Parts: sequence; structure tokens; C-alpha cells
Amino acid sequence: MGAVTLGLNLEFSRFENGSFEWAMDQAAEIGYTHVEPMVYWGRELLSTAGYFHTVSMWDDPLLRMAAAARSRGLTISSLSSHAPLAKPDVSVDYLRQAVRCAAEVGSPMIMLDDGPLPDWTTEAENYTLMRYTLQEVCRSAEARGIKVAVETHGEYTATPERLQRLLDLVDSPALTVNLDTGNAYLSENDPHAWLEDIVGQVTHLHAKDIGHDDARRLRGKVRGMLGCACGEGVIDWDRIVRTLSAADHDVVLSVECGSRDAAVKSHAHLSELIAKYAG
Repeated sequence: MGAVTLGLNLEFSRFENGSFEWAMDQAAEIGYTHVEPMVYWGRELLSTAGYFHTVSMWDDPLLRMAAAARSRGLTISSLSSHAPLAKPDVSVDYLRQAVRCAAEVGSPMIMLDDGPLPDWTTEAENYTLMRYTLQEVCRSAEARGIKVAVETHGEYTATPERLQRLLDLVDSPALTVNLDTGNAYLSENDPHAWLEDIVGQVTHLHAKDIGHDDARRLRGKVRGMLGCACGEGVIDWDRIVRTLSAADHDVVLSVECGSRDAAVKSHAHLSELIAKYAG
């Protein structure tokens, strides 16, 4: 059996006005062992001024991301590097740089998804464009031993059938899945059964719970949002952890929630379940 470890997506700090370093401090203080930073290309005011958690890939990754993780005893589980797959003029160079950055900071994978889409293309054209992007990025990833994890987030990953069709566009050992439990639920799937069907392809999992009120209001209307504390919503975390614990490879549960308080509660709830099924 593989190991299930607990990480924190740094988006929890989005509404806290905290910097990357602040978010890393909080993750370590709460007790997480892994983190999932978000990278971007270029410069923007809020991150540069210390009011947002994202890190520019124009910065030296070893001198900022890797050093920040090492000094706090944290491991980077993935780089959140979402880019529109059907817009290769935007995505290919950006994602290649994310792959190089991941290799340099010791992250085993990068994270991406399938949207937003061009407003003038057909579905057939979108698949061709996404295949081009995935093929180019996977080539770079394979050469560096990096995984490319497709997140369940948009129109082309909204159901098990759509996700598999996207994965089948490219034959690459680098191409894997980040199942987002909350997004899967919002798209009117059963995330527990979906995970059980594809656990062999899942190398990373966004541990996202959806509050009961949000589930009633938003299911079938949106495909993504920040979650509530794990254990306070609609997801059966015992079933999720049990499934991952039986897998033949390691998986990081990366909590994606909307506040530090939710991150604290999620850590307590999921740590107990991980300990229950360990060994």
C-alpha cells in the first residue's frame, strides 16, 4: 500500500491578505507536511507587495520556494500552474516553465485544468488544441521525471467519461489525475465512486468539502469554488481516505479551503482518518 500524506493548497490564504511566506508559516504551524504553491508568469502588484500568496516564476525558485519549504520542514507536493489547455499560445511556454520550476524545487508534479476555452472554437477544434498542449508539456515533463496532473475543474473534465477522453488524447506516463472532490460533486458526480474507479491514475487529490448550504444552492450551477472545512460538508472523508490508503502508490491529500480556520479543522479531521488507515 502507498502512503497518504496531508498537504495544504495555499489558496486558503486568499482572503487573509497574506504573502507566500505567511501562508507557508501557517501551513507549518498548523502541522501540514506538504504544501501546494501557486505560480504565475510575470509581475503583479498584490503578490509583489506581500498581500497575496502566489509566486512569480521569474523569481529564482531555489532561492524562494525551495528555501521557504526547506526552512519550515515542508515538502512541495505540486505546483498549481493552471493554464487554458485549448489556448496553446498562452499555455505551452507557461507550462513548460512550470515543469522546469517543479523540477528545480523538488515538486513531483504540476497541476493544470481544461479551461477557460476560446469563444470561437468547435469541440473538435478544442480537442485538437488541448492535445497539442498536453503533448508538448508531457514531453518536457517526461524528460525531467515530473507528472502532469489534470484537475477535474472545467467542461472537459466534468464527468468521468469527459476526463478519460481528455487523458486518452496523449499517450504519456507523465499524464495523471488530480481529483478535486468538491469540483466533482458540484458537477453532479459521486466523487467517492469516481475515485474508486480511477484511483490508479490519481497521484494527487484536492481535499475539498462543500458546505450543505452551498451544495443545495450551487450544485449543477458551478464547477468549482473554495471549500469549507473537511468534515463539515457533503464529502465522506472516511471513504475517500480508505480508498486512497488501499492504493499501490503514494498520494497527497491537498486541502483546498477558504480560510486558516478551515485549514486547522481540516487538518484535525483528516489526520485522524489517515492514522486510522495507516499500516
